[in-house]
Amino acid sequence: MNFTLEVWRQKNRDDTGRFASYTIREIQPDASFLEMLDILNSDLARRGDDPIAFDHDCREGICGSCGMMINGRAHGPQRGVAACELRVRCFKDGEKIVVEPFRAAPFPVIKDLVVDRRSFDRIVQAGGFVTVKTGGAPDANAIPIPRPVADEAFDAATCIGCGACVAACKNSSAMLFTAAKVSHLALLPQGQAERSRRVQAMVAQMDAEGFGACSNTYACEAECPKEISVSHIARLNREYILAKLK
Repeated sequence: MNFTLEVWRQKNRDDTGRFASYTIREIQPDASFLEMLDILNSDLARRGDDPIAFDHDCREGICGSCGMMINGRAHGPQRGVAACELRVRCFKDGEKIVVEPFRAAPFPVIKDLVVDRRSFDRIVQAGGFVTVKTGGAPDANAIPIPRPVADEAFDAATCIGCGACVAACKNSSAMLFTAAKVSHLALLPQGQAERSRRVQAMVAQMDAEGFGACSNTYACEAECPKEISVSHIARLNREYILAKLK
């Protein structure tokens, strides 16, 4: 398969950046999108040009580092997959594909397609943890939790922190990410001791990082590679109101 890639190139945070056009040929349909970028980078290196910088690690949809906008959508046209899981067969032969970094003020561009997502780390550091002694794995397994509650907690825990929710939201809101972290612990017995403090601290840090308010368009859920439900945002709002009332 042959493609024309319009890729955002930006040397550093201070550079204005621009789109650069590349033609790439004879890509196998089963190749992943990142493998196609690898092939392009090999060609650029052979020509003595600067390869395209992009984040990646596990390439199995687990780490969340491969976030990028592909034809205007976070992680590309398929639902429920990260960019590393996207296959080039999802595009038409000869198609022009526009690739750019996530666009959000709290995610400044470091280089090309790489953005700084440490704002997410700071939100988690504000309260996305438990400090009470919970014992070992056998102790946790001995605590009875209703199956529907466990399933909902697991749904929230699948968040990989890729930032697609922020990139998809017209207000660059981090509500789905923050809600998933708050909801996961709020549903489990181990998270009850710090429940009120956690939600207030994480929401305060989210606001301090410059993320916008929830747009209520559900774009975050539509583009989330783990298809996390916006129902967790409703729980976040309830948790926050109850914490404030206390």
